[in-house]
Parts: sequence; structure tokens; C-alpha cells
Amino acid sequence: MNLLEIAESYDNLDLLASQVVEGFITGMHKSPFHGFSVEFAEHRLYNTGESTRNIDWKLYGRTDKLFVKRFDEETNLRCHILLDVSPSMFYPKDTKLKIRFACIAAAVLSNLMKRQRDAFGLYKFSDKILSTFDVKSSASHYNLIINELLNTIKGQANGHSTNVAETLDTIAEKIHRRSLVVILSDMFEASSNNDALFDALQHLKFRKHEVIVFHIVDGETELEFNFSNRPYKFVDSESGEELKLYPDDVKSLYLDKIHQFKNDLRLKCNQYKIDFVEADVRKDFNQILLPFFAKRARMV
Repeated sequence: MNLLEIAESYDNLDLLASQVVEGFITGMHKSPFHGFSVEFAEHRLYNTGESTRNIDWKLYGRTDKLFVKRFDEETNLRCHILLDVSPSMFYPKDTKLKIRFACIAAAVLSNLMKRQRDAFGLYKFSDKILSTFDVKSSASHYNLIINELLNTIKGQANGHSTNVAETLDTIAEKIHRRSLVVILSDMFEASSNNDALFDALQHLKFRKHEVIVFHIVDGETELEFNFSNRPYKFVDSESGEELKLYPDDVKSLYLDKIHQFKNDLRLKCNQYKIDFVEADVRKDFNQILLPFFAKRARMV
């Protein structure tokens, strides 16, 4: 489901999240992953030689594969969603596609985790942590997070710059139990020194957390710089600095810089065994759900 196709569907964020998850589950049943779809948090593959007492024979009949039923204490997961709400996430200013995509993605993941009886929480941050929802699995907790995400979509940027590195360091110290940490951010820093950002990502892994970075981007304009060659006024969403120019005058230099940053980020994530996913706001939500699903399945 493409964000541009559902631009008028924000008021009932719970219904929207449910529709995305149900569509994903239906699609998984029809895909080569069908043996793992809605059952992935409640089953694991049978290992040769172990007891056959807990084999799910009905699932075997549907998939022709042996799965063992898991008990609740084996399947429950703790997940922290880290949502960047800094000014750069409210780009483009007229549609706010990035923050809308990130909030809907957070709602979709929360809905999926609620269905799987996982505990999930939310951190909103810009230059610091702005609000925190501790990990829980109750319906009332889910509703609180959905309301917070809806208010974020309808709101405005808080005017602060971004400090992803410091925020990640702080959160790494706050999360005491091994968890899955999902970062929804464009990863743009106020500082041009990316070493602090990379060190903060390494800090999360040092604390034994599993991490997925969803790099939220508007691929067409932020990665490809597709603007017609006429005069534009470009405004830095965080500093307010303005620059008037023809896009073709800076396109080559801009593309070199943005692709270098993305490649460096991807390489560091690979080095630290962090899942890196480029999440283009102009594409559908399967780009969020499939990597999350794969990570979730590996952790249970």
C-alpha cells in the first residue's frame, strides 16, 4: 500500500495499520514464505531428533514442513521503536511525506507486535528524547501509541535540530534488557561529523540489542535530486538557511555527498551486524514489514 495512495486515511490510524498488516499477512500466505507468515511468532522449525509431541500437524498439512508450537515465554519479544521527529523529517513541507510514512510505519509495526503478543514501546526524539512509552503489550498501551503517532502526523516540527548520535547513546543506556531496536529516521545530523553517529549505533550493538535502521528518505528528491532546472529557493529545514540556485548547478556535488553518506552508513551497519533498510516514502510498506518480519523470525 503506497503512502501517496492513502493520503486521506490518517484519521483512523488503527484501521489503516490493521489493513496494511492484514494485506501483508494475506500476501505472505501466497508467497514462498507462506509457512512462516501469521504463525512466525508461534512456531519454529522442527529439529531432527527432538520430541514430536509439539509438532503442529495441521500446519504440516498446509505447508509440508514440520513446525513445533512455541509457548508464550519462548515467543515474547521486547521492541523499542525510535521515531525521529526532527524538522528534516517533516520534508516536504507541503505533504510531510517522511514523517507521515515513519508514523504509519510505527503504527503498522505496533499493530503487528500487538497481534503477536510482543511488548513494544516508543521513543520520539529530535535533538533529545521528547517522549517515551515503555514497552508493554496491552491494548490500552497500543491505543496510546496510536494516538501519539496520529498527533505527530497532524502536528508540526518542534523547531529543534537533530542529534541522532546523542539520543541513541542515551537510549542504549536506558534499555537494560536485550531488545529489538527499530530506528525510523533519515539519520541526518546537525553535525557533519558522522563518527559520533556510527559510534552510537555500535553502542546499541555493544549492549546486545538487535537493531534495524529504516533510513527514511524521499528517494526522488533527496537521493536522486530530481528537480527541473529552473530557479529554486532551497531552505534548510533545521537551520532555516536559504539558498537560491538552479538545481543543475549543484546536482553533481549533492549526489556525491548524499550517496557517500548513505554508503558509509550502510557499510557501518553491515560492520556492526545492524540491518540497514532504505525506506523510500514513495514505495509501499512491505519494505518495512519484510525486513522486520525476517528479523523477528530469527529472534524467536
